[in-house]
Amino acid sequence: MKKLLNTLYVTSSDRYLSLDGENVVVLTEKQEVGRVPLHNLEAIVTFGFTGASPALMGACAKRNVAISFLAPSGRFLARVSGEERGNVLLRKKQYSWSENAEQSLELAKSFITGKIFNARWVLERATRDHAMRVDVDRLKKVSGQLKNALESVQDCKNMEILRGKEGEAASLYFSVFNELILQQKEFFSFRQRNRRPPLDAVNAMLSFVYTLLMNMNLAALETVGLDPYVGFMHTDRPGRASLALDLMEEFRAVFADRFVISLINKRIVSPSGFYQKENGAVLMDDETRKAVLSAWQDRKKETIQHPFLGEKVEWGMTPYTQALLLARYIRGDLDAYPPFMWK
Repeated sequence: MKKLLNTLYVTSSDRYLSLDGENVVVLTEKQEVGRVPLHNLEAIVTFGFTGASPALMGACAKRNVAISFLAPSGRFLARVSGEERGNVLLRKKQYSWSENAEQSLELAKSFITGKIFNARWVLERATRDHAMRVDVDRLKKVSGQLKNALESVQDCKNMEILRGKEGEAASLYFSVFNELILQQKEFFSFRQRNRRPPLDAVNAMLSFVYTLLMNMNLAALETVGLDPYVGFMHTDRPGRASLALDLMEEFRAVFADRFVISLINKRIVSPSGFYQKENGAVLMDDETRKAVLSAWQDRKKETIQHPFLGEKVEWGMTPYTQALLLARYIRGDLDAYPPFMWK
């Protein structure tokens, strides 16, 4: 159970929520494990299938406290909110901004700033933690180039230039990605990013984990009342969660890529867990997929200090913190959107 930005997060899947007077009571097997005054909350997010009492849902609806129900995996299930909930106003402003080139560019710069910053520090961490096992000079050189790219992002005058800068930075980062693989390198080697289909085991895992990460961001945006299908950098396309793709840019290197590297270096995955189809696509077998999902759930429970909020949060909560900050910026409660920037 975690209270953050006036939102109560109940991350254990066996918790039941009920109402006692003016308090939200968290129960496990009918035993109270926590309580929070309802008047202190703007929203409740619960992961699991145990549920909440009708009395609590009614009280929350009356007080405009939205309750979002997510599966233990983080998949969005449903949200209960009152008639006066401000999601309509928030989404109308989001739609208006998405049609405004200047405001869209401002937000896109923030997302890409977070992406390049985090990619750079993934490389810097490798030079610090594994100096004897990686090509430090090569990683430092690319890190310097990413630093320059980071500075040039703010000078971009339109979205086309920004997308070009983002693509160049991604190419630089992936040009040294293979350096981060320290174990089982005879099989898990990385040459370039490819997808649709992935042509090697590393790309197969990257694509799979990016999908998991995208779904987390989609659920986070749904939870705070934003429309995950209307983005600022990624253009609208039927069926594409453009804003979820925007938001996840900040987390690709620091959350997903580092996780895939750890799967290889900690030998959680092995060469025998992958197979190749006739079209060249490389896929994980069922056992490997289960191992990856289990490790992913464990990674989400690890805690870090949020770089902007200064509070300890689980990795799995970071998309929700960023979605909250984004919603608050769009509402006008923040002067600027602070991207997730990890060191």
